[in-house]
Amino acid sequence: MEILWWLVPSVAVAVAAMVWVGWLGREGRGEVDRDVALTRLTKALEREYATPGRPDVRVRDRSTGIAVRPTRESSAVDGSTRPSR
Repeated sequence: MEILWWLVPSVAVAVAAMVWVGWLGREGRGEVDRDVALTRLTKALEREYATPGRPDVRVRDRSTGIAVRPTRESSAVDGSTRPSR
C-alpha cells in the first residue's frame, strides 16, 4: 500500500480539475426561451435538404483468383516469337 502513495497527488489534481470544469460548465449554455426553441425547431424541420442519391452500382469483374497470361497472338503483334518478361 505504501508503494501507491506517489499516485495521491496526481489523483487529487485530476479530481480537482474535474470538479472545477464541472462547476464552470454547468452555467455555460444558459436557457433558451421555450417559444424561441420551438420556432427554431419548426424552421429547421420545414427546411428542405438535398437528399443524396444512391451511387451508381459498379459491376465488378468476377475474379477467379487465377492469373491469366496474355495469349501468344498478342505477343506476336510486336514481331517477337518469345513471350516478354
